[in-house]
Amino acid sequence: MHVQEWLDTVPAAAVYAVVALVIGLESLGIPLPGEIILVSAALLSSQHGGIDPVVLGACASAGAVIGDSIGYAIGRKGGRPLLAWLGRKFPKHFSEGHVATAERSFQKWGMWAVFFGRFVALLRIFAGPLAGVLRMPYWKFLIANVLGGIVWAGGTTAVIYYVGVVAEDWLKRFSWLGLVVAVLIGIASMLIVKRRASKAQQTPEPVVAGE
Repeated sequence: MHVQEWLDTVPAAAVYAVVALVIGLESLGIPLPGEIILVSAALLSSQHGGIDPVVLGACASAGAVIGDSIGYAIGRKGGRPLLAWLGRKFPKHFSEGHVATAERSFQKWGMWAVFFGRFVALLRIFAGPLAGVLRMPYWKFLIANVLGGIVWAGGTTAVIYYVGVVAEDWLKRFSWLGLVVAVLIGIASMLIVKRRASKAQQTPEPVVAGE
């Protein structure tokens, strides 16, 4: 079952909770499809009156900020051994190469890596724990975390919601337009056939010699 189809079967409160939980777990370092869940829920909100996009965006932002903060605390306490353990448990996401790439980003960009990392799948998982491991000052992390979480979660929700509304409206208009065109084509075809049939009836039959 598709994510959006599954979300459509649960109450609105459960959708908010699932979005906040999945994004929160992803942000603290567990590789989950947080962005897919958010996009699916935002698209559903454009078609489902019971899901408020503002509440959805707020829940997604809260999940992102809280999850990243927990990930920071875990990373600060666990240090390098934590990254090694994650590499054994999730080699696809926490391989030495991925960790090295993320670490270079943090060393080069600092708190901006936390902010912009929210928009990149790999860094979204790394941001919190790695910032803690590298002992980034918490106040810098918090500012980047809050701003990044709100802009990413709120912005994604707003954009997908708007696109969903516009697309649905366009599809409705397109369906009506298609129906009108089909009817006009049908009427025109019928008139052409009738006209040709009428001409055929009015055309005198050729006289055969010798009759």
